[in-house]
Formats: sequence, structure tokens, C-alpha cells
Amino acid sequence: MNWEQRYRLTHAARASLVLESGLALLAALICAPLVWWLDQQTGWHLFGFSPEGARSILGALTGSMLTFIVFVLSSTLIVVQLASGQLTPRVIALVFALPGVKLTLALFTFTYGYTLAVFGRIDDRVPDLHAGIAVILNLLCILAFFFFVQRLSSGLRPTSLMRLVTDRGLRVIEAVYPLPYTPERAELAPGVTSMPSPVATVEFDRRSGVVMAFCSADLVRIAQAMDAVVELVPQVGDFVATGDSLFKVYAAKGPIPAEALRACVAVGAERTMEHDPRFVFRILVDIASRALSPAINDPTSAVLVIDQIHHLLLCVGRRHLDEGRVRDGEGKLRLVFGTPDWPDFVMLAVSEIRHFGEGSLQVGRRLRAMLEHLIEVLPESHRPPLEEELAMLGNAVARRFSEEADRKRALVADYQGIGGSDS
Repeated sequence: MNWEQRYRLTHAARASLVLESGLALLAALICAPLVWWLDQQTGWHLFGFSPEGARSILGALTGSMLTFIVFVLSSTLIVVQLASGQLTPRVIALVFALPGVKLTLALFTFTYGYTLAVFGRIDDRVPDLHAGIAVILNLLCILAFFFFVQRLSSGLRPTSLMRLVTDRGLRVIEAVYPLPYTPERAELAPGVTSMPSPVATVEFDRRSGVVMAFCSADLVRIAQAMDAVVELVPQVGDFVATGDSLFKVYAAKGPIPAEALRACVAVGAERTMEHDPRFVFRILVDIASRALSPAINDPTSAVLVIDQIHHLLLCVGRRHLDEGRVRDGEGKLRLVFGTPDWPDFVMLAVSEIRHFGEGSLQVGRRLRAMLEHLIEVLPESHRPPLEEELAMLGNAVARRFSEEADRKRALVADYQGIGGSDS
């Protein structure tokens, strides 16, 4: 199994609702005969059901639990669809991948399988321990359902979803950029420099999609075996179509293992967060852009998004960004790939919100507070793109507000948008 297949398998396991529920059903089928054997050996009693009473209760619980599972799935899907329509559809997969959703469905599935197994073992004698555990499990599922509804309803509020995206994004940023920023270590612009023309180009020959991730370790190993430099042409998050250039190989001294190179890149239907910090900003900016659209006109939600973007930019600005060059153990350059730099993150985080929120006092004041704070606390080398955005924000204020009093108010930095400043 190559890296791409392992990645796809891991990604499917994280996003799938089937895996945990399938394992729960298997566990129920294993636990049921074990508890039945324990009941036979000990003769424990919990409720003292008669055979007719046990069949009646367990039959009703079995049918009800199956209906319960269908209801939970359908209602969850409807609620998530409504929330995604209000915010952005890119949160659907994120919500369904939450551990709480998977564990709740796994509990319901385990209870259904276990109750069904108990119901089939009732004859003239009732395995009372067996049946009692089934009843208790069904009662616990009712409580779990109430808890699930409460968590889901609170978790799908705009602020909760924004924090969920931000928390996931902080983990991604720390994983992709593990080193803290130090002025002594300069960040280089990505790209191949001082290299001859490529000796070979490897084209993408599979179904079109978005680059989700790649394995740098395997690419360096392959490049070292060829004594070559390999350049990954598309960046993580880029769309690639069949026939597009996927790799450029420089100074190779052996045959080009095209299929092995392709197996180091995972391409899927949509972007994911795991190896793409920019996608975290993309989701938050989309939420803010929708909130600032004339149809919704909700600048307060946009301000809440800027709160989270502020946190993420602080995290990115304090870390050493990858320059897109990987060397082998001997220090020789082996892999080059495109990667975002600090101005890319700033433009992605600020420019669209500044554009769509140009006429909003709240948004302009909150953006100004964020930019001024970042200029103050981040390293000096990171200030130019922030100062550029701050200047464009000032130009937007002068362009959109005709009243002098409004312009003065719009030029005040305010962490709450309106109401949090003493000026």
C-alpha cells in the first residue's frame, strides 16, 4: 500500500460515519452471547420479566431504536444543512466528523444490535440479566439523545462553529509550521533557483480534483534515488485536471519513476484542513463574506469572524513559515514546492472582508484594531503587508463615508466594532 492509499484510507476513516457504527454493531454481536453465557452461569436478576412481557418490551424497543437512528440522522442532516446555508457549506463535513456525532450514533447502533440479539434469545425462560441490560441501554440512549440535541444545537451556533474551525486551524498551523519565528532564520521565497531546464515533466493522469496533501519524505527519497531535484508544480489546495503538469524533475541521473511520484500526492473532490492552513482562513472569510452580503447584512457576525482571524494571524505570524525547500541528510536540495508566505495569509484574511465590509463602521473599526495590534506585536519583517492593508482600509473609509464625523468614527480602532472604544 503506497502513501496515497494510506492517506485516503485514513481520511475516509476520519470522515466516515460508518466505521464507528459498524464497529459498534460488531461489538454488540460479540457482547450479546457473552452476557447471555454470564446470565446462564450466575442466574442474576434485574427486573424479573415474564417471557411475554420481555418479548413485548424488547420488541417495542427494537423497532423504536431503529426509528430513533433514522430520525437522528435525518434531523441532524437537516439542521446541518440549514446551518451551512446560513454560514458556508464547507462546514458540513467538519460537523459530521465531530467525535460527538460519531459516538452518539455508535451508541444507538450498539443498543439496537444488542437489543435485537436479546430479543432472539427469549424462549420459555427469560435471560433476565441479558434483557435488563438491553432495557438500561435503551434508557441511556434516551438521555444520550437529549444530550446530543443540546450539544448539536449549541455547537451549530455561528460563534461555536467559528471557534470549531479556529481550534482545528490552530492545530493545523502548529503541525504544518512547527518552528517558532526567529529573525536570524530568514524566510526564503519558494521556487527553483539556479537550475537548468527540467529533464522531465510528470503529468497528472487521474481524475481531476484538488490537491489535498503530499508526502515530502517519500518524494525526497525518490529524488535522492535519482540524484535529482523534484518540483511539485501545484500547491496544496490547487485544482489539477487530467494532463496538467504535476512534477518537474531536474538533473536526474536515472529513469523517472512517474507512477511512484504520482503516488505521493493525494487529489480529492474538495480541499481539507489537514495540510492546508489557508483553507481555514478561506472558511472563515467565506462566513464573513456571506454575513456582509446585502441579502443578510449581518456585520456583527463578520466582527466575530475577525476575532477568530485575529487569533489565527497571531499564530501564523509567530511561526517560521515553510519556504518550500526540502533537503536530504547530506544537505542537498531534493524537493521544491509552492507554499504561502506571510503576505499571502494577510491578503487572504483581510482583503475580501475589507472589500465587502467597506461601508460598515463595525467591520472597518474591528479590522483596524486587528491590523494595528498585529503591527505592534509581530516581528518587524511582518509589518509591510499589514501596513499596506491598513492604508487601503483608510482609503476605503475616505471613499465610502461623506460625513466628516463618520470618517472620524470609522478611523477608530475598536475590538468590539462599535461600543468597545473610549475614543
